[in-house]
Amino acid sequence: MITGILMSLNDHGWGNDPNRGGGRNGPPDLDELWRDFNRRLSGAFGKKRGGPGNSGDGGDAGGGPNFPAMTPGQFGGGIGLLLGLAAVVWFASGFYIVDASQRGVVLTLGKYSETTEPGLRWRLPWPIQSHEVVNLTGVRTVEIGYRGSEKNKVLKEALMLTDDENIVSVQFAVQYLLKDPKDYIFKNRHPDDAVMQAAETAIREVVGKNKMDFVLYEGRDVIAANTQKLMQDTLDRYETGIQIRAVTMQSTQPPEQVQAAFDDAVKAGQDRERQKNEGEAYANDVIPRARGTASRLLQEAEGYRARLVATAEGEASRFSKLYGEYARAPEVTRQRLYLETMQQVYANTSKVMVDTKGSGNLLYLPLDKLMHAAGTMTAAGGGVDATERPSAPASAMENRDVRTRGSLGSRERGER
Repeated sequence: MITGILMSLNDHGWGNDPNRGGGRNGPPDLDELWRDFNRRLSGAFGKKRGGPGNSGDGGDAGGGPNFPAMTPGQFGGGIGLLLGLAAVVWFASGFYIVDASQRGVVLTLGKYSETTEPGLRWRLPWPIQSHEVVNLTGVRTVEIGYRGSEKNKVLKEALMLTDDENIVSVQFAVQYLLKDPKDYIFKNRHPDDAVMQAAETAIREVVGKNKMDFVLYEGRDVIAANTQKLMQDTLDRYETGIQIRAVTMQSTQPPEQVQAAFDDAVKAGQDRERQKNEGEAYANDVIPRARGTASRLLQEAEGYRARLVATAEGEASRFSKLYGEYARAPEVTRQRLYLETMQQVYANTSKVMVDTKGSGNLLYLPLDKLMHAAGTMTAAGGGVDATERPSAPASAMENRDVRTRGSLGSRERGER
């Protein structure tokens, strides 16, 4: 339709038929243009004339079908139809779909209106209302100190200072999701950048409060937990609508420039711990034995003291009893003490000296040879009973005692 109208307007005759009107070359006939426009518009909507021979219908010279001329009222009806169709399309543009993992945020003239749940939703079409769909369950990740791989380091983010004034390189990742679409969209201009800045601030604060060895070895889980808590507090204070899900430590190590020296220091520390463990093992072996020896010596000393005290008390008791006997019979007691003393002295010697000046027949017994023979028999056989071994010397001693008593008796009789 529009193409036909443009063709009529682009006609070099300006709407004048050269076969009509005597071939005038003047301005276009406006009535003719209007009739031609109505005819083409009616043909576009499928309206044909009701009967033949309608005067003033502007039929073409070729005898083709003529269309009724459209009045301005009929033309307004076509425009109304177009406007109605456009209104239906405009009204239908207000429908939108929200998935189960998403939430819809409706804006009225650019201002927050409501948050919609999953499903088919409708709002007033643009420009009155608009909407944004936010994914709440999708996990988002921010990398600190590296990008994509641990080898692609970002030293500006990774290098940090510890409490003992050492520099460490820390690489970690932060996983987060959205918990409030309204705060996420309206309360901060760049909420994802806020997560990265909060992560850098939190990790530097946590690392700066701990020693280097704690950061590199046993304290990685503690540092991750403290960083996550500090980040969440910061993001909640800024009302970002973000929930930190996890902080994962990727790598904690000294800078590459001092890696060799650090490895040497670690090796020296391991050697120190090894030697310390060996020293503790040696101490655990020596100290109990020394304590056992000391305890044994102490017990022996206690036993020796008890024995000496008991011996002294026994000697004192014996002396007291002996003194009582001496007080009753001094001569008898003195003679008995003398004989007991001589018996003790001769019991430890192998030779016996006998006085031969006195009269009497005294037999000299080779006690040293007898005792040596008894010792040789004991060493060779070892089966002789101890009670039977001194039998021969005992009989000899009995004979000697008998002869001694006889000689003493003869001496006394001679003196008389």
